Amino acid sequence: MITRIFSRYRPRYVRSLIYMLQASEYGFRDYLAWYGRTKDFSTVEKRKQLIKTKKVYALYIFAYAIIIVTLASVYYAISFADSSSKIIILACAAILTPYLLAYVILAPLALIKLLQVPAEFVLMAQARKKLARYKGLKIAIAGSFGKTSMREILKTVLSENKKVASPPFSYNTPLGICKFVEGLNGLEDVLIFELGEYYPGDVAKLCKLIAPHIGIITGVNEAHLEKFGMLEKTARTIFELADYLKKKPVYINGENELARKNANRAMRNHIIYARSGAGDVSVESAKSDPSGTFLRLMIGNVQFNVKSKLLGLHNAGPLAVSAHIAHRLGFDMKRIKKGIEKTSAFPHRMEPREDKHGVITIDDSYNGNPDGVHAIIEFLSSLKGHRRFYVTPGLVEMGSRTKDVHIEIGQRLARAGIEKVILIRNSVTSYIEQGLKEAEYSGEILWFDDALLAFNALPHLTVKGDVVLLQNDWPDQYS
Repeated sequence: MITRIFSRYRPRYVRSLIYMLQASEYGFRDYLAWYGRTKDFSTVEKRKQLIKTKKVYALYIFAYAIIIVTLASVYYAISFADSSSKIIILACAAILTPYLLAYVILAPLALIKLLQVPAEFVLMAQARKKLARYKGLKIAIAGSFGKTSMREILKTVLSENKKVASPPFSYNTPLGICKFVEGLNGLEDVLIFELGEYYPGDVAKLCKLIAPHIGIITGVNEAHLEKFGMLEKTARTIFELADYLKKKPVYINGENELARKNANRAMRNHIIYARSGAGDVSVESAKSDPSGTFLRLMIGNVQFNVKSKLLGLHNAGPLAVSAHIAHRLGFDMKRIKKGIEKTSAFPHRMEPREDKHGVITIDDSYNGNPDGVHAIIEFLSSLKGHRRFYVTPGLVEMGSRTKDVHIEIGQRLARAGIEKVILIRNSVTSYIEQGLKEAEYSGEILWFDDALLAFNALPHLTVKGDVVLLQNDWPDQYS
């Protein structure tokens, strides 16, 4: 309690508030939720540091201007007050100023957002008009997880015979998509969009902007449950894509329970995909190891073997979707095979690398959802002849399912026989430990106070042939 109070009076307090805003992407809800959770404001910068931008400097100026105005007002007030009133005024100012500053600092951002509304309306109208004139194929991807991987798989395969474009990085908001559309020249054959979902109505809004011809729903799980509150609400939001498309094709991940349960919302035109295939594309056999995934595909009456550099059998379904769409667009088998062979790991998503000592590290630090975790544990369990390390701080934004999700992760790790589980101390990893113990885990649990200490220790713990999985990153917003 004392630490929480006095950390508001340290010189770094203003910097901490601005960092919290920046790390929350200037979202008021996330910032205020983080502010409410914080006990010590001198330690909010752990994993990352404040990036100096024009907006940051403007916030510094505004914050210190507020402090100066407050001090001047207090000085003016006490100059006319009696002795007892002076003490009350000074005490109130000292107590309230840091708290008020945390809220008042939002004022210029609120004003900017208000001024941006007309500009954003114009941008969206222009983008909607441009996309309405577009003659090519528009594919939209929605889901709690796997959107970027699906986008990149499609882009790689379809680029073998088409000019394909998609927003860079994870640009999946209206403004991000509008900026992307602004740069299109109209010569693209296929456009692929990710639809971001944070609150109900988000997917429907993006569908009206893009007007897609084909939809892909990768699945529904606890990702962003903290914002949605209920999985049913998450599912309804994601399936706004199916509601919009009506009789147009929608691919739905049949391996995800909630997606499968809601498939009837896509009418009769939906195509279930899984590691067994998609539509008339059948995966006859599949296996995966640290070098990639080997598939035997059958399209119609034609069968062929192909290798993707992607890791994990969970990729068989998305690869089958890409083959199915390519086949519908008139690709021959040779081009489909060549496209699949070019697919490889994406940065920080089951991205393997082998160091000079023969230790294989799989960077899965952008994977922050239960289905992705289950997929990587399944992959690790299939590896024979390797000692396996699983390094994790757990998952964020699991809401009311936080405990259950992490206990299940621990149980799955135990059943998979992972030799070493490295846990980063925070508010959720004790649940992973609980799950490990409940499943009678026979390996070793190693604890570290932060991820950097764990990473520095790994070279001293590993030997040639070991496989190290780095699962998820833990943002500074969470304790």
